[in-house]
Amino acid sequence: MISVAIVDDQPLIRAGLRMIVDSQPDLVLAGEGGDGAEAVELARAHRPEVMLLDVRMPGTDGIAAVPGILAASGATRVLMLTTFDLDEYVYGALRAGAAGFLLKDAGPEQILAAIHAIAAGDVLLAPTLTRRLVEQYVARPPRASADGPLTPSPTGSERCWSRSPTA
Repeated sequence: MISVAIVDDQPLIRAGLRMIVDSQPDLVLAGEGGDGAEAVELARAHRPEVMLLDVRMPGTDGIAAVPGILAASGATRVLMLTTFDLDEYVYGALRAGAAGFLLKDAGPEQILAAIHAIAAGDVLLAPTLTRRLVEQYVARPPRASADGPLTPSPTGSERCWSRSPTA
């Protein structure tokens, strides 16, 4: 059984997420809350394996609550949920220690897959976010190393990266 806590300031969203969790025989609801302070208390009291956590809430928001959740229960993995597709939320959540980030327009199957992935120790980002983050990363110029530039060198039918022999 995977224990799941739900924290969102909107009761309708919590009810929908609860229905998704309750629909699965291998998931059990560990509790619910409406803000970041309640999320930290849920983590301390119930130690859920996965916490579904809204980004924007009154009082303590989800991103600000993540370090407290992790400190209260080192075993809880946080899956951030939001309606706002903003890079600063993704970066903030990951820097705070969240294990995943989904938009609230994700379907029940995506949410369930994310819960299972996060519980298994994986990190999961919404596909649209992953694509955008990879595009941004690839567009950045490569950084030079103190050991010299990175140059490709063939190994069999594959290519791997090694230090330039002339550096």
